[in-house]
Amino acid sequence: MEQRISLITLGVRDLPRAVRFYETGLGWKRSPIGGDAIAFFRAGGVVLALFPWAELAADANLPAAGSGFGGVALTHNVARRERVDEILAAAAAAGGAILKPAAEIAAFEGYAGYFADPDGHPWEVAWNSQFPFAADGALILPE
Repeated sequence: MEQRISLITLGVRDLPRAVRFYETGLGWKRSPIGGDAIAFFRAGGVVLALFPWAELAADANLPAAGSGFGGVALTHNVARRERVDEILAAAAAAGGAILKPAAEIAAFEGYAGYFADPDGHPWEVAWNSQFPFAADGALILPE
């Protein structure tokens, strides 16, 4: 696994309110990718995503309440689909816990799974056909 964070996802209680805060309040430009289900914003070399809290917990196969889930998931995007399984296997071999085995993503052409590091922080490993990469390996968020 490369030493890179591609995307940080914040679990939010009210997605439209959170989007208004970032778009109107902070003046950030939202990408059209994700539609009404998730909001993506370019944040330097990292992408910030806003996703409903309960859906993020469910996506990581964690309970939304009472579990210590902090509403944040780190994401490592990869350029090739097969890398998802390779990285999940490496994480498990290194002592991580598989939270959700890799599977097709119904919302768009993609493939992803989750592991937790030894302290329980959830990481998504994802391949998304809509996310190209720059020559330096940085995720390019379509505008």
